[in-house]
Amino acid sequence: MAGMDFTLPESAQAVRRGIADICSRYDMDYWQRCESEKRWPEEVWAELAKGGWLGLAVPEEYGGAGQGLLELAVATETLSASGSAGGSAFMYVLTPGFGALTLARHGSAEQKAALLPKLATGEIETCFALTEPDAGSNSLAISTFARRDGDDFVVNGQKIWITGVQRAAWMLLVTRTIPAAQAKPRSDGLTVFLVNVPEAVAAGRLSYRPIPKMGANTTPSNMVFIDDLRLPASSVVGEVDRGVAVLWDVLNPERILLAASALGGAEVALRVGVDYAKQREVFGRPIGANQAIAFPLAQVKAKIELARLMLYKAAWSFDNRLPCGTEANIAKLTASQAAWEAADAAFQTHGGMAYSLEYPVARLLADARIGRIAPVTEELLLNYLATQVLGLPRSF
Repeated sequence: MAGMDFTLPESAQAVRRGIADICSRYDMDYWQRCESEKRWPEEVWAELAKGGWLGLAVPEEYGGAGQGLLELAVATETLSASGSAGGSAFMYVLTPGFGALTLARHGSAEQKAALLPKLATGEIETCFALTEPDAGSNSLAISTFARRDGDDFVVNGQKIWITGVQRAAWMLLVTRTIPAAQAKPRSDGLTVFLVNVPEAVAAGRLSYRPIPKMGANTTPSNMVFIDDLRLPASSVVGEVDRGVAVLWDVLNPERILLAASALGGAEVALRVGVDYAKQREVFGRPIGANQAIAFPLAQVKAKIELARLMLYKAAWSFDNRLPCGTEANIAKLTASQAAWEAADAAFQTHGGMAYSLEYPVARLLADARIGRIAPVTEELLLNYLATQVLGLPRSF
């Protein structure tokens, strides 16, 4: 009888070693400075590009490593656990995830040839535009509309919380080509386009405004405005009106990579809490000797290990073209909860010193909080499990 193998493949282990080697040259102070200065980690990005670590999911014929989401998840987790925490998510979600992984599966031959080699080297970057002010988490209710005009489409609409527009050469833009009220089923009528961001901005057809935010400031998030943006039919990713197939292959990897980032954030918060509990002495002994300090940290460790199992299963399922929606949602839910509990435990362990920005705890807490609401709220993840997995009645 064949046994179960929980060993990561050598490809993923090599990724872990390679990313850890790069990260060993950047300490917690480096990530603190990037956050406080609101700047992209250019030095780390350059090393990732030079080492070929951005092209993990790009097929070999386009200059990549020909690996998959599991390797991307391990890279994200390792980077996050090094000290970057939530700031690392965008380094792998925006370009290797949204860009390379999506185009490798759904891009046309021309799109792949033009973009994948440059995505593999980090020469160009991408972002993804789905969320809208009025639709929120109800992605099928978006109203940004692409109207047919001869061989082209003309797009008008507005997006919110679109991260990385400033650096992106290309945007994957999700639109309606059939209004939601007319689509049967409602998942029909979605179309995904590739938008040349610098060209659209220069033409005055796309503009953006950064949103001030409490964390993850290494990459701005934006309001995006689209006015009579003309796009050729060749810019469609996948099929017109059938963009939901592309969308699921964007959203599930996004949740998996953000779960990986949260998991790494949980690891670094736990490490910060444990180190302080070992070193800080009160009443003649380390505070970690007190069960009130030790047990919450131990509980976090257990939850991290449980979340990691589901994370790897979700990524492996995606790579093997198996259903992974349930696994992705559970991984995202549990990893984000572990990250929050780890950061909260580290905060409580530090006591009053946690409020000092000389320590990284406040940054870790802010980063961890994001995961419980973005890109989808905890309540919607639970609603999915309740209705789609358990078969409980829908509330709407």
